[in-house]
Amino acid sequence: MVDPPDTLPVLGPNRQIRPSKSPSKTATLCAVLHADRERALIFGSLADRYERARPSYPQELIDDLMSGHPTSVLDVGCGTGKAARLLVARGCSVLGVEPDERMAAIAAQHGIDVEISSFEVWDGTGRTFDLVTSAQAWHWVDPAIGAPKAAALLRPGGRLAVFWNYLYHEPRTLAVLSDVYQRVAPAIATTTAALGIPPESEVDRNFTALSADGLFHDIEARSYAWHVRYSRERWLDYLSTCSDHALLPSATLAVLLHEVGDAIDTLGGSITVPYATILISARTASHDDA
Repeated sequence: MVDPPDTLPVLGPNRQIRPSKSPSKTATLCAVLHADRERALIFGSLADRYERARPSYPQELIDDLMSGHPTSVLDVGCGTGKAARLLVARGCSVLGVEPDERMAAIAAQHGIDVEISSFEVWDGTGRTFDLVTSAQAWHWVDPAIGAPKAAALLRPGGRLAVFWNYLYHEPRTLAVLSDVYQRVAPAIATTTAALGIPPESEVDRNFTALSADGLFHDIEARSYAWHVRYSRERWLDYLSTCSDHALLPSATLAVLLHEVGDAIDTLGGSITVPYATILISARTASHDDA
């Protein structure tokens, strides 16, 4: 499998990484993404396709989340419950918080208890948890509210764990697909995660947020390397769940998907997509730390 690009701080499976000294060019985009509510809430209209097309998460990540033997978990922005199901399978009691009732309905079909609300206004009614997770969703949470609220919901020694699947492409695939985007959808050609964007901005932003006010310590980031083989149809299905694609004019999106499909045909009809799942975690003070 192709090595990660130099800009991606992922050198192998279960690798600890550190924040960069200078923010990447995508830092500004990620820092304000939570305020784009149209984009944040577009996934509900794609809920069935999202459930079908989006990948899950590597078992090595779940192994790490279970290292502290949590039993109660709050999953922020649980979506269709992809991450929550993995934790339930390990014996955890998981409560999801999800702002879109269509996404929440699919999670509920898979046995996940879900309360419909944005995390910022959700009322925990005094409940506390061993583990607060957010899979592929923490960038939609207001950073001024997210970390302090998570800290208040965690028991002493509890852990906040936020994680994302980042993809990147083999060089030939990237060259072919980038050409299509530059011609058909230049507005997203340099920012879309579908072509691979480095995650330093999320690592940097969350290290800063979790370090503020002394609410968390033992802050670390880890990466997990894996890959998925996509057929033409499966990759186009995935692309149609990306928020920046869904917000394109329908005619532009139709042309883009058609030409991406043709490009994949030139690559043999399928592509192997390497992923790096990035976990950023921190824990609250325990009684032993006092």
